[in-house]
Amino acid sequence: MQYNITPAQLGQRPQVQLPDPRILEHIGEEGMRKLISEHYDLLKQSNIRGLFPPTDEGFEMAKQHSADFFIQICGGERHFDKNRGAPRMVGRHAPFSITLEARRIWLESYIMILSTLDMSDELKQSFWNYLDIFSIWMVNTPSESNNQFHS
Repeated sequence: MQYNITPAQLGQRPQVQLPDPRILEHIGEEGMRKLISEHYDLLKQSNIRGLFPPTDEGFEMAKQHSADFFIQICGGERHFDKNRGAPRMVGRHAPFSITLEARRIWLESYIMILSTLDMSDELKQSFWNYLDIFSIWMVNTPSESNNQFHS
């Protein structure tokens, strides 16, 4: 399977398609939480670790929020809405300096996780297509800056 990263520019908002709900049917909520946790663990060791909460408690909470979001967008329980309100992810990410380089690192970390996942290429592709385009929306900073978590 090819994990192509779509070229992006700051301010783009391309059409994004939700992942196939069969992804969640296949891996379940716990599987999604594990996928997100492993992704965050990679990010914690990456050059964009400063975008995430510095404390273990905050980092674990960020994992939970992200997993809740991905469970919801894959057709599962609306945990994110119930616990945090409407996603409005562009606004939620606005306080963080997200560059094209940060996007690339975020996506490459997902490639490492998805490539080992026991799931059909069709479902992986559906999830990847969402991640690839969704991540374009989050880019909000034109060049490298002080990528630090701010509460």
